Amino acid sequence: MKSKYSAIVFDLGNVLLNFDYQKVIRGFENIASGLGNKFADYYRQNYEVHRKFERGDYSGEQFTEIMLRVLENKVSKEEFYRIYSEIFTPNNELVAALPVLRQHYKLVIMSNTNSIHYQYGWKDFDFLKHFDKMILSYEVGSVKPEDKIYKAVESYTGVPPSEHFYTDDVLEYISAARQLGWDAAQFIDNATLFSDFEKRSIVFRNESD
Repeated sequence: MKSKYSAIVFDLGNVLLNFDYQKVIRGFENIASGLGNKFADYYRQNYEVHRKFERGDYSGEQFTEIMLRVLENKVSKEEFYRIYSEIFTPNNELVAALPVLRQHYKLVIMSNTNSIHYQYGWKDFDFLKHFDKMILSYEVGSVKPEDKIYKAVESYTGVPPSEHFYTDDVLEYISAARQLGWDAAQFIDNATLFSDFEKRSIVFRNESD
């Protein structure tokens, strides 16, 4: 029997990759006392700067210039890239399911991310080889929950909305996918996602497992 689903779409951060922004704060604090907290305060109070970078409205150079000014020019560009980006660790239990999923479905990443995090943070993780496509916000000029980024996924997969299953830790982004006719489930933890797979007869384990 043909599966209802043709494409499994994953968010990246807090799903396939865990991340810890406290590492960023500590990294800048190690350079100068108070610098990490100043950076964190600016980031929280000016989140639209981060959002514009994710959407591609700011280039990496433009974003970096803003951040280095916030950091009182006490951090070199190279130090900024490293501290800002070395925050990711793979969710190995979920990553282990990718080879089986790929045997049965198109696998797509749809992520609100930025060029610096891609280049210096996660592009070399081995599990990415299992994905057929990555739809990244800064490349398509759109961030979740805007329709455009979801439509970019559909344009790639070439299958009806109802044949997409999507998981993301942010409920707002899940709701946007459902509005477009996708099936979607909020990512809570691996066990919950695997249960969601089982309910939908999505094949993610070998029969011998």
